[in-house]
Amino acid sequence: MTAIVVVTIVAALIFDVINGFHDAANSIATVVSTRVLTPKIAVLWAAVFNFVALFIFHQGVADTISKIITIHKSETYAIIVVCGLSGAILWNLFTWFLGLPSSSSHALIGGISGAGVAFAGPQVLEWENLRKTLEFIVLAPLIGLVLGSSLMFVVFWLFRGYRPQRVDRIFRVGQLISAAAYSIGHGGNDAQKTIGVIWAVMIAGGMLDAHAHAAPAWAVIASYTAMAIGTAVGGWRIVKTMGMGLTHLKPVGGFCAEIGGAITLFTATLLRIPVSTTHTITGAIIGVGSVNQARGIRWVLAARIVWAWILTIPAAGAVGALAVLACQAAGAIPR
Repeated sequence: MTAIVVVTIVAALIFDVINGFHDAANSIATVVSTRVLTPKIAVLWAAVFNFVALFIFHQGVADTISKIITIHKSETYAIIVVCGLSGAILWNLFTWFLGLPSSSSHALIGGISGAGVAFAGPQVLEWENLRKTLEFIVLAPLIGLVLGSSLMFVVFWLFRGYRPQRVDRIFRVGQLISAAAYSIGHGGNDAQKTIGVIWAVMIAGGMLDAHAHAAPAWAVIASYTAMAIGTAVGGWRIVKTMGMGLTHLKPVGGFCAEIGGAITLFTATLLRIPVSTTHTITGAIIGVGSVNQARGIRWVLAARIVWAWILTIPAAGAVGALAVLACQAAGAIPR
């Protein structure tokens, strides 16, 4: 059992690293596309503030993730989680290869849910925790869009008498702050998802009390570190899609998109809701771009991104389910 738990924890941390480089675009796409920072400096900037989130947020999101499925057989639970992680990892790598900003959060939830349902049916799903996540599939991009566009209107009004060159200089500095804020929100929400997986598996393996109110400190530090390492590795394919493919951004637009996204992420994390950082920043970028010129949005690309969002949970769930069936065929878990 100890070996199975260790393998599961390693798989969760591998997912966390992939999550970091897959979702690095969320934190740095705007600051790179506006040429405020070079890609190398930007990913290091984002990685540092991903880790800083460790000292700001509690483990509410981790608690939600740890209760996505309920299966009482400890060894079986750990193997099912590994199967679910395989679905999330494969979908993340596939969409990264295509340069599509899909949600790592929803890939994780879809993979674990699909694996759980394949083993014991839909009754293993904790619907209350899933409901909040599913609602924010729609709400996160809409909130990001509204906040991003609203901030753009406010900034346009406040700086209406300024020369464009001066506005550009001001918001080139402002983007350092907004990118840092968004990276804190990204790390605070996404790293906790891995913490939640480790937390649940350790309880299943008898290594942590079932009534524990938090994961061990080493699991928290390891998860935030893995996220920061993944971000530092970067994901240039998706950066190009997010920061340069959807619309043309100036520093003022990048600032408004990142601040709008950061507010959304901070609020969701404080409400214990696993939210997609990808959905959030995409909505904010489209909101900012539509204020400047709705025709400036590349709607065909936006439609491809939305299709990736729609397919993420069922695709990752299908891979997780197939992995469970393979384990059953091999006799690793009961039918």
